[in-house]
Amino acid sequence: MLFSSLSRTRRALFAACAFAVASIAHAAYPERTITIVVPYAPGGAADALARIVAASMATKLGTSVIIDNRAGASGTMGEAFVAKAPADGYTLLYTATPYSINPHLFPHMPYAPGALQPLSLVSLAANVLIVKGDSPYKNVQDLIAKAKAHPGKVNFASGGSGTVQRMAAELFRQKLNLDMVHVPYKSGGPAITDVMGGQVDFMFGTVAATSAHIDAGKLKALAVTSPKRSPRLPAVPTVAETVIPGYEVYEWNGMFLPAGTPPDVVAKLQKAVAETMQEPDVRKRITGLGADPVGSTPAQFADYLKKEDAKWAEVVRKGNIRLD
Repeated sequence: MLFSSLSRTRRALFAACAFAVASIAHAAYPERTITIVVPYAPGGAADALARIVAASMATKLGTSVIIDNRAGASGTMGEAFVAKAPADGYTLLYTATPYSINPHLFPHMPYAPGALQPLSLVSLAANVLIVKGDSPYKNVQDLIAKAKAHPGKVNFASGGSGTVQRMAAELFRQKLNLDMVHVPYKSGGPAITDVMGGQVDFMFGTVAATSAHIDAGKLKALAVTSPKRSPRLPAVPTVAETVIPGYEVYEWNGMFLPAGTPPDVVAKLQKAVAETMQEPDVRKRITGLGADPVGSTPAQFADYLKKEDAKWAEVVRKGNIRLD
């Protein structure tokens, strides 16, 4: 009995010491460089935004924060890398809307559901419906009238099936019951070029990627996808106010961690992101890229992701969309 009692006491002391050591370790976080994985190529919108956020987070956390671009398979390769990384707060994921679309397109995802946990919604960027600068379409109603009068004759471009460009147009098509043809490109840049050249009737592109061409008269903006008008394009109406009440599509950016990351580490990282999104210079730079800074709690981001998942699951199912 005495031996058993001593064994229990030792085990309790050992457990208490282990807990204390773990707590001290977490309290000292971060002690080394943090890596933010961006699952897209350098130079894109998500990469540019991630670098702005990383620089400010480094100052707030008192350590180096570096960007690691791991592009491939519509973002799933980089996402899988983070999903399988140690849950210690030193490997983060910075991804975008395809995260909510890919599970409904890929027959098998390279990581298990629930392997990543939300940290913060970083930003929201509206898309804009664009046509050639001298297009006969004066407004979105003209485009719809043409599509209804000539089924299968109006076409739209995108950077591929898993992109927000495609999904925004598909949601638009489904809500209005239009028969239109999708023309996929390898990326958004060539798609915009062909809209400017008149090879394709229209597309949905980001405000950041299209506004310079709109200002130059090479493109015409017919509608934006946010519930409210864009400050960058205040004269352009929303899809919701003109033809589809409740229509809303964003290119969102957000951050994730491997599931099981200690709560105190999550709290430190979330605080750093939230404070970063309140920095005037950061907000100015993000706004300059056509996005609205957010900075949410993990719970708020999780709720947003549930809505995004449900929306795109329905769009993919109804449109019978497959990978190009």
